Amino acid sequence: VRSASIEEIFQWKIDKEDITECDGPQSKLTEINTDVKKHFHNLRLRIQDFERIAMEQDKESDKQALLSQVEGHRKQMLSNQTAWRKANLAGKLSIDKMEKQALLNGAVRQRKMTKKGLAQNASDITENLMSISRMMAQQVQQSEETITTIATSSRTIQETNEEFKAMTGTIQLGRKLITKYNRREITDKLLIFLALALFFATVLYILKKRLFPFL
Repeated sequence: VRSASIEEIFQWKIDKEDITECDGPQSKLTEINTDVKKHFHNLRLRIQDFERIAMEQDKESDKQALLSQVEGHRKQMLSNQTAWRKANLAGKLSIDKMEKQALLNGAVRQRKMTKKGLAQNASDITENLMSISRMMAQQVQQSEETITTIATSSRTIQETNEEFKAMTGTIQLGRKLITKYNRREITDKLLIFLALALFFATVLYILKKRLFPFL
């Protein structure tokens, strides 16, 4: 079940057209981005699970093969994040362009209206400008959140690499100590054997001199 779930999440790709062709309002683009962020969060967790499984493998070849897959999935995730940011920027620019065009069309219509209509439409334009200002502030905040997410991902990857290097060094040190212990054990056995052989030879020599002095 875990394997199927991982493959399903790893195969997920961003539908860039949903973002770049979003015709507004801004809340719709925000909803799409919220869903994309959830996918990235799940993908990041699954990669971490996959990496933990790889590190638990007994065979070094199996471990390296799984770690290679982990690195491939991580690169694919970073590629998707880059594509998402580009598509998101294009979508925001498209919405801004359409909103500005709507404002310009409204300005043209205002010229044909009475003074009362002009006053009402001026109020509407002011409200629209304030709305655009709020949207721009929201976009700035979202950009900051995206930058923070990228920075956090980079730190996580760097920390994971450092931990992997530390574990590799510890494993190599342990392997050297085991090898050294095995060699010392063989040497000790050989010395014990030689000591016993010398002891028995001495005993036989003494018995020979006591029991058979004429030999």
